Amino acid sequence: MEIRDNLLARIAEAEHEGWLGEIEGLQVSLAGAQSKVSQIDTTANRGPVMLGMPTQR
Repeated sequence: MEIRDNLLARIAEAEHEGWLGEIEGLQVSLAGAQSKVSQIDTTANRGPVMLGMPTQR
């Protein structure tokens, strides 16, 4: 989440400064960060994983 927020701030700065190439690269990074956050949210909502009881060999 912190990385995503940082990227949003950097995109805003790049837009203000007119750094068009930088904006495009940051937007690609932002899309990747948002994808990872979505994956984490999806995984977190599944609940506990039952691993079973270990057995002796």
